[in-house]
Amino acid sequence: MLDLFGQGWTTPALAYLVSVIGSFLGLSFAARARAASGLFRWQWLVLAAVALGGVAVWSMHFIAMMGFSVPGTAIRYDTFLTVVSGLTAVVVMGVALALTLFKPNTGRLLLSGTVAGAGVVLMHYTGMASMNVHGHMHHDLFWVLAATLIAPVATTVALWCASRLDGLPAIMSASLLMGAAVSLMHYTGMVGMHVEQAEHAPHSSPDGATSHDLLLPLVVGLFVLMLICSLFLLLGESDDRPSPREQAAHGAPEQRVHAGREPYRPRYARDDAPAEDFWSPRR
Repeated sequence: MLDLFGQGWTTPALAYLVSVIGSFLGLSFAARARAASGLFRWQWLVLAAVALGGVAVWSMHFIAMMGFSVPGTAIRYDTFLTVVSGLTAVVVMGVALALTLFKPNTGRLLLSGTVAGAGVVLMHYTGMASMNVHGHMHHDLFWVLAATLIAPVATTVALWCASRLDGLPAIMSASLLMGAAVSLMHYTGMVGMHVEQAEHAPHSSPDGATSHDLLLPLVVGLFVLMLICSLFLLLGESDDRPSPREQAAHGAPEQRVHAGREPYRPRYARDDAPAEDFWSPRR
């Protein structure tokens, strides 16, 4: 039997927080991608895919995995399959964002949500396959179907938010919702997982890396990625602001209008005179 909360509620809370932060960054980058053009648009798109797929989904998954335990056997992780699951999440999320971000419509949204949902499910069960234990893993079909249904709904909502939302309050609210949806999908899939211990289990540990071997690089890499992404976001905001010279050039006429000042007009100008000459010709 798999213990879902072997370390209490600390690990699920940390996993949810990481998913919210990744969702917030991903939606912020998606908003930048919609407003940009050319190479900068694809730069923001890649960052959005990394934040949503790599942080909000994949990092949340493996941080939550640190709280799992199987009584009677150690858990080890296959490094190759772990990396493959992360790349799957990033690539699929990038494809889904490219489909719906720049030409948002209902058909593209449903298609991209289905593609992203299938990618999230594939990432989840690839991550499950990366677990090595002395025993046999089984997945309950009911919970597999439930997780498979939750994933496209969650990703469709995420893509809808990415293609339409702007502003800090809206993005923050959507990030809290997305973090909850990703966590729900993950733990729904884990509820249906069962491990049958082998009758003649060896005394040695299974092959693969320990959770601590994965946890330290994951946490360090996560915070470095957060720092880099936050700097990109701040630099993008500063680049969008007009320079003081541009503000002076474009703001001077508006200031004159708002101040209520009229253009200069000579004191003895005649109202019936032509616009190009204030004085009528002498006869």
